[in-house]
Amino acid sequence: MDGVIIKSTGSWYLVRLQDGKEVKARLPGRFKLENKKISNPIAVGDKVELLPEAENFLIEVITPRKNYIVRKSPKKKHFAHMIAANIDQAVLIASHKRPRTSLGFIDRFLVTLEAFRIPGYLLINKSDLYSKEEQTALRGIMELYESIGYQTMMTSFIEEVPHQVGDWLQAKTTLLSGHSGAGKSTLINAIDPSLQLKTAEISVQHKQGQHTTTFAEMFALPTEPESYIIDTPGIKGFGVVDFEANEIGDYFPEIFALKQDCKFNNCLHVNEPKCAVKIALEEGGIAPSRYRSYLQILAGDEENYRTNSYDF
Repeated sequence: MDGVIIKSTGSWYLVRLQDGKEVKARLPGRFKLENKKISNPIAVGDKVELLPEAENFLIEVITPRKNYIVRKSPKKKHFAHMIAANIDQAVLIASHKRPRTSLGFIDRFLVTLEAFRIPGYLLINKSDLYSKEEQTALRGIMELYESIGYQTMMTSFIEEVPHQVGDWLQAKTTLLSGHSGAGKSTLINAIDPSLQLKTAEISVQHKQGQHTTTFAEMFALPTEPESYIIDTPGIKGFGVVDFEANEIGDYFPEIFALKQDCKFNNCLHVNEPKCAVKIALEEGGIAPSRYRSYLQILAGDEENYRTNSYDF
């Protein structure tokens, strides 16, 4: 019996069968030993084969994945946590305030997508909260990411969800990510009001979102052809997995495009002479914020990247 994991609650999984029926299933202990570096052996989006077990089911086979996306586990040091599997694209929902999303967070997310060859979109939400000056600055940031190759948009889900967002999601399995309170669940409710996902006000004291999504969950959207969206718990930080130093630049498209012009094949674009990336940085061809994110990832800086913020 075949199905796809649509919700993970830790010990039990909710599986949607091919006929649309949803059943509960558990994972045998042997799967937990197969990958020592992944904290969770299965994730939303995984395709599985089931065997009946009493009133529920047993996950017998995890079908080979076409892709998956991970971040550093927030609970287990030196482990990666698999966020979702078999996705077509990802949309990062960011905001300048209530809560604020730093450029360092955006860059780490996009770098991870590049590493796993997953197309990414940047959606800046809550435009109704921004002054004209802030909107102008944010449009400059959008132009930066568009020049690199990412599609972007600024909107307010409270006012209206643009048709273009629906176009992004059509006939795809899309992962939604971002801080708590950025608007992931609000967007899904706007697309399909029948889901009635919980949303919460921003904490006044901490200016951060309060967690309303506890576990990642996949929803089928009321569209034709079929589209699926994966709502993920809000995350405060996005720790990238351990990359080799000479690979990190490859996940910054603008750095990757210049590396062949560096004097040395193994150039890390830090202190090396005749570095095409450093020259482009000095001449304005590479954004200082992006280069700062590159250096922080290269240095394994897990703490200070949050300060790489919007430059107003």
